[in-house]
Amino acid sequence: MIKIRLARLGAKKKPVYRVVVADSHNARNNGRPVATLGQYDPAKGIESLSVDTEAALAWLGKGAQPTETIRSLFKKAGIMAQFEASKK
Repeated sequence: MIKIRLARLGAKKKPVYRVVVADSHNARNNGRPVATLGQYDPAKGIESLSVDTEAALAWLGKGAQPTETIRSLFKKAGIMAQFEASKK
């Protein structure tokens, strides 16, 4: 199964995450992601979420399943609302 999830980067106790599309059977940071959609810095809040919206909508349309964290970030950014509107 293909999932949209976070891959951890950054120093100890100062995480920065990449938003990636990856096979769910691979470990979080092991293996090559299928695609990289953007970045997220939790220390700066939702304003730091930078995602390629067109690519994210394309992957959601292809059936990629977002994790719970990604789903909540996408809801706050308005991407899930765009996806729901495009389905109708």
